[in-house]
Amino acid sequence: MKRPLLVALLVSAAFGAPAAPWSDRGQDAVMETLIDKFNQGNYSTKGADSCLMCHKKNDKVMALFDGIHGTTSGNSPMAGLQCESCHGPLGKHNRGGKEPMIDFGADAMATAEAQNSVCLSCHEDTGRQSWHASTHNLEEVACASCHQVHMAKDPILEQQAQNGVCTQCHTVQKMQMHQRSSHPMKWDEMQCSDCHNPHGSQTDADLNRISLNDTCYGCHADKRGPKLWEHEPVIDDCSNCHTPHGSINDNLLKARAPLLCQQCHSGNVHASRPYGADGDSAFTAGGSCLNCHAQVHGSNHPQGKALQR
Repeated sequence: MKRPLLVALLVSAAFGAPAAPWSDRGQDAVMETLIDKFNQGNYSTKGADSCLMCHKKNDKVMALFDGIHGTTSGNSPMAGLQCESCHGPLGKHNRGGKEPMIDFGADAMATAEAQNSVCLSCHEDTGRQSWHASTHNLEEVACASCHQVHMAKDPILEQQAQNGVCTQCHTVQKMQMHQRSSHPMKWDEMQCSDCHNPHGSQTDADLNRISLNDTCYGCHADKRGPKLWEHEPVIDDCSNCHTPHGSINDNLLKARAPLLCQQCHSGNVHASRPYGADGDSAFTAGGSCLNCHAQVHGSNHPQGKALQR
């Protein structure tokens, strides 16, 4: 009488044991499953209704319908395959094993490349044409690391929130922003995207303009040349003298004068003594070198060769 029950238990132990959770199977196994599901095209016949049977009590999920991605018109994901437009075919996800779908964010089982491919299927436009060579893509940063889709407004698109999102990763720049001399970023009067394109560009540091100097001249047009008397470090690169995110020195300078000036100008014109015969010196009083050479960005005065006027 007990033999059939014993056989049943043995069969269950051998073949019916629950599989390891998908989170423990490794990213390669997850991605292989996701690819198979796409190849099979096993989408739900009920669309979002299938998803909401389990997820409708999740406020973060339902917040999708407050934003542009949750509308049912135009090119919105919800106007097409609905939830599966971004998360892929349902497959067996709603069954006991919880087969994975494409998920997003820092804890996602899907790779950053897989996540981003979903976003780029709609958002690969001229503003993102350099994404594949961008710093963020090369560092395998997912779009969802910065952007929040399941809400009415994406915080990083808000003027008062963008810098806070960027400095969650760029902590060195966050420290520099709070030094005594800086751009007005700590008050959110200036945003990171004023200078940088987070989706990539053809320049170093993903700048918006063709060079660092052109980026700076966007606001500091009075420093732009050509001038009658040029100062070579200015023509070459603003960062020769300035650090753009902040400094302990005035005017975002890398070092205070005369130390900054003497990195290029040796003491063969002026003696580098700290004090003169009477105890005073142009090197230590007031603006140091700038006491005399005030036009450090160049001069248009006929007698401005020494950048004094």
